[in-house]
Order: sequence, then C-alpha cells, then structure tokens
Amino acid sequence: MKILRSDLPHCPELHGAVVVIDVLRSFTTIAYAFARGAREVIPVDSVEAARALRSRYPDALAVGAVGGGAPAPGLDLGNSPAAVAALDLAGRRIIQYTAGGTRGLVACDQAVVLLAASLVCASATAGYLRRLDPPSVTLVVTGIWSDRDGDEDHACADLIEALLRGDDPPRALFADRVRQSDFGRRFLAGTDPNLPPADLECAAAVDRFGFAMPMNRLRDGLLIRPVPVAAC
Repeated sequence: MKILRSDLPHCPELHGAVVVIDVLRSFTTIAYAFARGAREVIPVDSVEAARALRSRYPDALAVGAVGGGAPAPGLDLGNSPAAVAALDLAGRRIIQYTAGGTRGLVACDQAVVLLAASLVCASATAGYLRRLDPPSVTLVVTGIWSDRDGDEDHACADLIEALLRGDDPPRALFADRVRQSDFGRRFLAGTDPNLPPADLECAAAVDRFGFAMPMNRLRDGLLIRPVPVAAC
C-alpha cells in the first residue's frame, strides 16, 4: 500500500482512499458523540448549510466552530468533545461544521473511500484500511494554518502510517505531540474559554475508541456512521 500525505487546500484533487484528519477538534468531537450513542453525523462545509439542516431536522444536534475555535453562530453547541462527552446522544443525528475537518471531507469529492480520523480512533482507522487494502491511501492534515503547525494532525497521520506499515509504536509519544503542538498549547494555557484543557485531554486519548468513521455518499451529501474495527 502506497501512503501519501496532503493538506486541506488539495482535497479536491485527491482520488482513491483518503483519510481526513482533524484531531483538535472536529473528528475527536464526533468520535465522542458516537461513543455517547449518536447514530450518524452529517458533515457540512459552511455554517449556512449547518443552519439549513438544523431547520430541516429539528431533532438533530448542530455542533461546530469557526476558525480559531469559537462556536459557530446559530448552532446548538461548540466543537467541544468534552461537552459532547457529557451528553446522552442515544439515537441522535449530529450536524457538524468546522473550518478544517468537515470542509476537508466535503471537498474530497473525488475520493472513492473517505474516512474521518483523529487519534482517539487511529488504530481502528488503520485496521479499516488494512481490511480494504487499497493500492494507496492519502492522509490529509487539516490543521496547518498561518499560525499553526498542525503537528497534532501530523502525529495522527504518523501513527496511522506506522500501523499500516506493520509497526506498533508507543502511543504516549503521539499524545505528547498533541499537547505540545501550536494549537495544543493554546488549550493547555487555559486562557481562552473556547479552548478548554478538557478538550485537549479528550483529543490526546489515543485509541480510546474501537471504531472507524467512513463516509456514506448520499445524493445530497455525506453521512458518517461508526464501523467497529478490531485494533491493530
């Protein structure tokens, strides 16, 4: 299996199997939502689309954040895994918009296989890909911005790649990289109420969940449902 890397601006060009990674915090948040019983997630690429779906599905929970981490206006909840982990979401539909992760998913419209990933389900993601055994997979790092190095997403990509190559590296190294990344240190500082330290600890919980998060392509968009996978 050939393993490639890419970033958010190049998502529309990607083909084959693609994994879009957003550790802080998009795909950590939805992983915790699934763990709390959510049945599906609809990712969208704009706040307006999220609001429109919220009106269409009044029983759904709309979550998300704009660039920098502030809650997206007009939605029910910010992009916080710690907040989601405190909810009972049994059977609920989730609508999610984020400036990185969900925009990347929607932009990967040429991908044949498409997954969302974060460190909390890294081994399950690798296990899902190993079962499919595609000729190549592209790991997309969404956390690179003008003021951020995205190393939390690079750490997740590095772990998935290592597992796909048959290695089994110590997980603590990757958790530490999340905490020490540019964005991770902003959570550690505890000075921004939109970036709570509890979210960072949720994101650094490597392999907490044993499911992958593949996309189902529908006529009017994407739908994510968790798929249980044995850890590598």
